[in-house]
Amino acid sequence: MIALNIILIFVCITVLYYLLRIRKQLAEWLISLKSMHETPERYLFVKGNDILSDINFEINGILKKSRRQLAKLQRAEAASRQLLTDLSHDVRTPLASLIGYLEALDSQTAKEKEEYIHVAYRKALDLQELIDMLFQWSKLTSGEQPYQMEIYDINELTREIMIGHIPVFEKNHISFSANIADDEWFVKIDRMAFARIINNLISNAVKHGKCSLIEIDIQKNKGNVQLSVSNNGAGIPEPDIPFLFERLYKCDTSRPETGNGLGLAITMELTRAMSGDIAVRSIPGGMTAFCLTLPLIVREN
Repeated sequence: MIALNIILIFVCITVLYYLLRIRKQLAEWLISLKSMHETPERYLFVKGNDILSDINFEINGILKKSRRQLAKLQRAEAASRQLLTDLSHDVRTPLASLIGYLEALDSQTAKEKEEYIHVAYRKALDLQELIDMLFQWSKLTSGEQPYQMEIYDINELTREIMIGHIPVFEKNHISFSANIADDEWFVKIDRMAFARIINNLISNAVKHGKCSLIEIDIQKNKGNVQLSVSNNGAGIPEPDIPFLFERLYKCDTSRPETGNGLGLAITMELTRAMSGDIAVRSIPGGMTAFCLTLPLIVREN
């Protein structure tokens, strides 16, 4: 009987000890949680190696995940504000120029009116391109861009895209060559996304490369297909290369024809969506080459 009483007393003391420990730990957690308003980087801490430490570990995991999500949201919010600011400027510039030329038409001669209308038309096209890119980027970043992945012969598809650029090459006095095999090399891609990538790379070379030659080359390499779009233009300064595919990055903001900084960012997003990769190498004053790599699909006969 005495032994049973001793056991009961010991159990009661043990339970009381753990209840007091839990109460103390909860009080410390509450203080720590309140203090996180001022020092959000803090974590909870508990001594020992029991269920309280397990609970503490899980709480810290939730806090860590929440902080990452909060930091991601803050970066996205800051990026959105910056995007809105930059694009507002990019939209206002051609829009103001367009309005200015249209307002000046009444006071011009017939010849000057024709020239002003031509300039206004170019400004309207620039504005349309910017809006199209903005909508494209919005769909990509929101995950609303639909993809229809199918198997295509990349050689034949690239030839079809190139044909559409011949008038642009001729208008800008740019020679072009294509090293594309007659064989069928299959890749699984979204046709529209692939066309957008090639169009962006060619358009980038025509507008900003100051080149007289554009070359398209397609090769097979270790289970992949590598498509390069190169030009013999001014080249890209080495410090700019790591940032080319970042949103809104512009190599030379002093140039009046500088783009909106979305084209290559869209190109990167579309490439990743098709499980591909894209890289650039450039020699200032020599050449610039964008190399698109896509997984090769082997079709059994």
